[in-house]
Formats: sequence, C-alpha cells, structure tokens
Amino acid sequence: MMILKRLTASPRPGALGVSLLAFVVYLLTLAPTVDFIDSGELSAVACTLGIAHPTGYPLFTLLGWIFSRLPVAAEEILRLNVMAAMLCAAGVYFFFHSVHLVLSRISRDSKSLLKIGKERLSSHLLVASAGASLLLAFSETYWSQAVSVEVYSLHLLLLSMVVYTFLKAIFHSSGSGESGGWEASAGVWWLLFAFILGLSFTNHMTTVLLAPGLLVLYFAAGGFSPQSWKRLAMLSLPFALGLSIYLYLPLRAGQSPALNWGNPSTLERFLWHLSGKQYRVWIFSSTEAASRQLKYFMSSLPDEFAYIGLLLAAVGAAMLLQTNKKLFVATSLLFATCVFYSINYDIHDIDSYFLLAYVCVALWAGCGFLLLIAWMATTLGWRRSVIAAVILTFGLVPLFAHYKRVDESRNYLVHDYTMNMFASLEPDALVLSYQWDYWVSAANYFQLVKGVRPDVVVVDKELLRRSWYLTELEYRFPWLIRESQAEVNAFRNELFKFEHDQPYTPAIIQARYEAMIMSFIRRSFSSRPVYVTAEIESEFTRGLERVPQGLAFRIWNDTLFHPTPHPQYTFRPLGRSGRLEGFVPKFYASSLVARGEYYLYAGKDRREGEMSFVDALRYDPSSAEAKAWIERIRK
Repeated sequence: MMILKRLTASPRPGALGVSLLAFVVYLLTLAPTVDFIDSGELSAVACTLGIAHPTGYPLFTLLGWIFSRLPVAAEEILRLNVMAAMLCAAGVYFFFHSVHLVLSRISRDSKSLLKIGKERLSSHLLVASAGASLLLAFSETYWSQAVSVEVYSLHLLLLSMVVYTFLKAIFHSSGSGESGGWEASAGVWWLLFAFILGLSFTNHMTTVLLAPGLLVLYFAAGGFSPQSWKRLAMLSLPFALGLSIYLYLPLRAGQSPALNWGNPSTLERFLWHLSGKQYRVWIFSSTEAASRQLKYFMSSLPDEFAYIGLLLAAVGAAMLLQTNKKLFVATSLLFATCVFYSINYDIHDIDSYFLLAYVCVALWAGCGFLLLIAWMATTLGWRRSVIAAVILTFGLVPLFAHYKRVDESRNYLVHDYTMNMFASLEPDALVLSYQWDYWVSAANYFQLVKGVRPDVVVVDKELLRRSWYLTELEYRFPWLIRESQAEVNAFRNELFKFEHDQPYTPAIIQARYEAMIMSFIRRSFSSRPVYVTAEIESEFTRGLERVPQGLAFRIWNDTLFHPTPHPQYTFRPLGRSGRLEGFVPKFYASSLVARGEYYLYAGKDRREGEMSFVDALRYDPSSAEAKAWIERIRK
C-alpha cells in the first residue's frame, strides 16, 4: 500500500515507465541503416556538420553530431536512428506530464470526478495519462518518426516540452494571486517555456502553429492587462537566446562544409534558407491540392489511433468543452491550425506535418479515458487494478495494430539499392539522377561519411535548378563546372532573375538549363564514363545512345553494341509495400527488362535477353513487360 501511494503521489514514475516501454519498442523496430527520403542527407549533415535543406535544422545538426560520436551503436547511421528513438520516447515522457496537468485541472472543476475521492482520483489520473501516452507513442506517424533519423523526432520532443512548460507556467500564474505569475516557481516556468520555444524554432519552423492556441490560452488566463504584455516582453530575451542557434548556419556555411545546402553565408541566402523560399511553390498552391490532402487526413485519422483512440478523443473533447472551455478552445485551435496549414502543403510525405493534430487527439483521448475510468469506478464499481488493466490494454491497441506496418528492423531497401547503384557504375563515373528518395540522398551518407565510392560524381538533376548547388558542385568537382563554364554562366544569368523575382522567360531558362546539362554529359565523355538513371528525360541525351548497365544507363556517342554483365543485385525484401517501398523491386525489374530489350533489339544473344526477363519476374512477379517478352520469345 505504501508503494502504491508513493507511485500515485507523482506522475514521474508513470511517465518514465511509459516512455521506457516506448523506447524499448522503438529499438526493436529500429531501422538498421539508411531509410528513404532525407535520411541519408540528414545523417551526412549531422556527421560532417554541414547545412541541411531548408530551414537548415541547426539544433538537430548539432545534437546529431554529438550523438553520432557516442558509443551507442557500431555505425553512425544506427547511432542517429537510436537518437530518433530516444527523442521520441522523451517526447512521450513530457506528453504524459502535459496530459496529467490537463486532467488534474479539469478534475478540480468536475463535481462528478471529485466524488471519487482524492486518493483514488490521483491513481485514475495517472492511468488515464498513461493510456493517452500509449495511444500517442504507438500511433502510426509518431512511431514512424522514432525508427529512423529525421528532424521530426526532435520536433516532437520540443513540442511536448513547449506545451508542458507553458501549461506549468499558465497554471502557476493563474493561482498566484497578486504576484501576477512572477513568483519564483511561475517565473522559472515562463523562462523555460520561452527558451525551449526558441530552441524549437531552430529545429522546425512549424512550431509557429502553436501560436494561435497558446496565445488564446495565455490571454484567456491573464487578460490583456499591462502585466500580460510586460511578461511577453520579458520573455523575448530567453526566446532570442534559444533562437540564436540559427547563427550556426551562416557561420558554418562560410567554412564551405561538404554539404552546404543553400549556402546561407550571406544575409540574403540566410533569409531564403530560413523561410524555405524554394518550397513556397507547394504551399497554398490550389484548393484542389488542399481538398486532396484534407481527404487523405480524414481517411487516415481513424487508423492512426487504431479507431479506439479517435472514439475516446471525441468523448474527451466533449468532456473538455463542458469542464474547461478555455482548454477546449486552445486545443481545438492547435488542431485546426495544424490541419489547415498541412492540407495546404502539396507534398507526398505530408503525414509528419499532421503530428501536432495527432498530439491534440491523444490529449483529448486522455480526457476520454478519465471519463471512462470514472464510469467504471462509480457505476460499475470496478477495482483500481482492473480499471488500470482495461485502460492500459486500450492504450496498447495501436501497438499491435501498427507493429507490422511500422517495423523497420529488416528494412535494407535503400542501403541495398544504393550499393547496387554504385556497383552498376564504373570507376570515376558521372551519374545524373533525381531519385533522391531512393539513393541520391543516401549516397551523401555513404560517400561523405563512410567513404564508399568517393570516385563517383552524383549530380541531382533537379537541384541543378538552384544556384547554390552549382556553387557546391564547383567546390567539390571544379572540373565539371570549368569544362562547361560558358553554359553554366548563361544559365546562372537567367537563374538570377528567377531567384530574385525579376522578370524572366520560362522558355529561355529551360533551354539554358538543358544546354548546361547536355554540356556536362558531352564534355565528360573524354575523361570518364557518364550515366543517367531511368527517369532522366530523353531530351538530355538527344543524339546519344543509352545502354542499360545495372540500375543506370551508360551514355555512348556511337551506335555500336556494348555488352554488359548480367546484374546480380543484393535484394532483401521488406515483406510489405508502400508508396516508396513498392517501387524498389519494380526498379530492379525495369532495369532487367531494359537490358533484355537491348539485347533482343540489337539481335544479339537471345538467351541472354530471355534470362534478363525471367530474372525481372523474381523482383516483380507482376511485371507485364517481362511476361510479354517471355511469351514472345517462347512462341
């Protein structure tokens, strides 16, 4: 009994227990190597102290650099994946405390909850907080941020800390009487809140989505009094101190790191990077895009929490509306602001932008849990141990519902694809590609951190549309720019107009862009083999021959037959399909189909062509092209 009293006296043991459980599960499902999209770039930036894509993520970079040197795993990428797991688990810890604060506040204002009794209510608050925290920890998108390196793991921790410190400060201040919230305890919480808020902005600018909800709660609690405005002014200093980490970007960019995205060494480029200028074209682009993203959010929301979480959240939101309208309005604003912004961002990998909305749903679910507990305790008369078992079981439903979909412990798709791509290229190759999500991003990690195939020059075709990338290529591969200097300068002149919002002619800038790329290809023939990947448009190799060689096409300036070895790919299937995962086996199959077609059209070894088509079906049994060719050959 004494142990039970000690455990229910503070939310810390419960918060620690739930976060440790989450951490263990995250480790069990952790990606063993590089993952899709930005994983390779971000890990390379962290390991080399470079500059990441906008908005730069300096806090993540510095923290990642420290973590990449800790002896927590054998390889840097795995250490960074462990960091993601640890950050998300820590986010669960602070979320538990936030839910407990909210539930404690609303229970104080609810007559029905007060009837339960102080001691029993304390334990019920902890159980409800644990249930909500488990729902969040194992919701699909939150969990997915914990299994491989991404900036959203740190974003989730900082969001939880900002909300927790804000609630501590606002609740201390509202009960502080004449002091106006600046007695020692409240003052410390306000200062911590402002500093952590500044830090959060240095990791992800969507922290601004907190503003409407928190400001409404701030002024609802303190009014528009001189004291409220004075407090905001005083908090600007710790906020600026946290925000000062952004100085890393211009300072480090001036040192020309290996990865220097945006080259924010000048005030102009720093502001471009900070504001994410290159991504503005996808924000608030059309009502059609917003409608599509909203439909996606609404259709995926129930499954995000295995349905049970959404049901509890609906009940909990109604309860919050009745017991504390200020908290209801604030959390509703957080949810609505997040959804409104996110649906107006027209990108494929949008799920992580809904994270704040998911946090609100989990918080509402905590209120729903408390109402359910009160019903089981007062109406059904169940014992506390039985109630706790039921609530924790409900909270763990997403764990079992999402395990197979989120588990990355056997995901070697990007690692193997990148190694197979490197194996397709001869020494000192130049390769033009824009398969960023599948291997170009990962190549940054393997080349710059692990020293794999440093002889290969990987050029991202779409990044060539940015002047900073031309500067980086000139720094890393001066010969490439020097040999096409006239074409590069001509394109840069037009690109300057585009980047500085001056009048430009789209046809001219596109023509000079194509001329520059064609110059890169043609003027590299004499010194090195040149390749493109399958998605590179035909106009860039006009008048040249593409010969399939592994996962790429080697470019030749003749019409001779160039035999290539039958590729032996390393491929470890993941066992599930997805938007990105499903394409990898198709890439392998397509490369083999292209090789088979090359041999047959050239009138060469028929058996070699057939072997390529048969092998293609090993990777993609649904390949219509491979099946059709086999049928034609065997007739």
